[in-house]
Amino acid sequence: MEHADVVVVGSGFGGLAAAKQLAKSGINYVLISSTPEHLFQPLLYQVATGVLASHEIAPPIESVLRRHKEADVRLGQVVAIDPDRAVVTYVTDGVRHRIRYGSLIAATGASQSYFGRDDFAEKTFALKTIDDAKLLRAQIERVFAEAATADAETKRRLLSFVVVGAGATGVEVAGQLKELAKRHYHQEVSVSLVEGAGEVLPPFGGGLSEYAKKSLTGSGVEVLVDTFVTDIEPGKVTVKDKAGVERKIAAETVVWSAGVQAGGFAQILAEATGVETDRAGRLLINPDLTVAGYADIYAIGDMTSLNGYPGQSPVAMQEGRHAADIIRRKKLPGTPFKYWDKGSMAVISRFSAVVKLNDRITFRGVIAWFMWLAVHLLYLVGFRNRFAAVASWLIAFIGTGRPGFDEVEPAPTRARVPEKVAA
Repeated sequence: MEHADVVVVGSGFGGLAAAKQLAKSGINYVLISSTPEHLFQPLLYQVATGVLASHEIAPPIESVLRRHKEADVRLGQVVAIDPDRAVVTYVTDGVRHRIRYGSLIAATGASQSYFGRDDFAEKTFALKTIDDAKLLRAQIERVFAEAATADAETKRRLLSFVVVGAGATGVEVAGQLKELAKRHYHQEVSVSLVEGAGEVLPPFGGGLSEYAKKSLTGSGVEVLVDTFVTDIEPGKVTVKDKAGVERKIAAETVVWSAGVQAGGFAQILAEATGVETDRAGRLLINPDLTVAGYADIYAIGDMTSLNGYPGQSPVAMQEGRHAADIIRRKKLPGTPFKYWDKGSMAVISRFSAVVKLNDRITFRGVIAWFMWLAVHLLYLVGFRNRFAAVASWLIAFIGTGRPGFDEVEPAPTRARVPEKVAA
């Protein structure tokens, strides 16, 4: 049986942050990932709407960690863990491998939640993986291509979009669909944004949420708050508002961005360690990020629930570094994790965004949009990726092109089972 000082499961923001922190002390680690690339998930919607090509936000993990001689990257799916013997089992190409670990950091993220309506998965488009983005991009290209030569009634049917969930992803998708239609395809589209809460971008609240709603409405997006999706049929979505009034909305394309559900390795870990989970399947971890009574197992990111921290990449990255610092003894075992909230941001459309640094310092409009670009450019991995992103942004936002649509890689097939994504 192999042995590793540390095993990191997951290659998202949290997993890579932990790996890089471990390398600072020269600690050897094995990183097991179900995908060969590190996904910059916040920009998936730009792949779907043709702003960026997929490779610009998904560099190979080995290239990201190429300077880390401590790194041993493995492609595989973790299928079992024996916490008492400190052994993890993963599968690659049908072959099972076992590794005994000194410490384990779990960072396998979460998948899309459909709130008990799993049939919605095959009726909608999600944005959790690269394949999701490519599927939606292919759908967008198809409906606009068919609409270009269709009669008026068929065109209205084809160019009808419903986006479910008015968090950052939903708002960004809705805004980009309107912008794409107006500036690139020169077509009129109907876009409806459906949100169960009483405002868009609920974590922002107040004036920023109201600004986002007005900005979306001004661009032609129909914003429906306090409204829930009750059914999805071919070509239409049924919604119900808080007064109980139902209505049907035309929808050739439905994008689902509401809710997350932890599963996969989170479920395996919960069953093996006895740690409790919340309704979304997220692990209720200890304040120091350890799992149940096991001091050698840490869980971070979207697969966990701690102190109401948001499921965002900054939380996962800080948790990854905290767990690594305990392992490399830069922090004492048992040290509680404290999240430093550096603020939140969401782009609405070209030259329109909202930024909340704290309750007193907020930005909106053009300034916020440039702040959003700068922060996301900073976090893109690798100089070549940053250079390519800047070039694509100039073409899409200053010009009217969509370089992402030029990607020749074939889109995946529509039939799929939603995957988990590392975070």
